[in-house]
Amino acid sequence: MADQLKQELKELIVETLHLEDVQPEQIPDDEPLFGGGLDLDSIDALELVVQLEKTYGIKLGSSEESMKALGSINILADYIRERAPKA
Repeated sequence: MADQLKQELKELIVETLHLEDVQPEQIPDDEPLFGGGLDLDSIDALELVVQLEKTYGIKLGSSEESMKALGSINILADYIRERAPKA
């Protein structure tokens, strides 16, 4: 399940942000999503937060909380696991 969620998140990032030159498997689990290899900006963060809230039913509060949750794939996966409504 853990690896499946991380894979889903990578695919969601690539699709949501239209990263044409990036394959989901190229996104490392533990590297920063912002200020790292993907070179994402605050507009990307906003789009991503909206999509994550829609897809996983979570609520990302402040921009500080959002940036913390979007630290890396590992951090984001843990964040979603802790907060997503249980099916």
